[in-house]
Amino acid sequence: MIVVDSNIVAYLYLPGDYTAQAEALLQRDPDWMAPLLWRSEFRNILAGYMRRREITFDVARNLQLEAESLLAGAEYEVDSRLVLELVRDSNCSAYDFEFIALALTFGIKLVTMDAKLLKAFPKHAVALSDG
Repeated sequence: MIVVDSNIVAYLYLPGDYTAQAEALLQRDPDWMAPLLWRSEFRNILAGYMRRREITFDVARNLQLEAESLLAGAEYEVDSRLVLELVRDSNCSAYDFEFIALALTFGIKLVTMDAKLLKAFPKHAVALSDG
């Protein structure tokens, strides 16, 4: 079981440089979890693709449904106090800390490509290439 951030989900569903690595990660560890925030962040990623006319509305909607299906039953609210404590002690965003807070709560790794999180939490965050 691992926590994945929204970009890892995007790499899985939107073909690009990291898609093969995201697919391999899913094969190795199909038990992904994320804070509820992932939905909004993923929708925002899809919105960017739609605005650049790289995908249609229908494709975006289908990708959102597929991703929600993947994470069904594995989406969690996070402890606000923990997120704020993490914010107090670092310069990462509160959004980013929702993912690390979930990983800390469950005692599992966060897979991310966020350089700040990888540097700030080397024991709890791993890069997609290392996941």
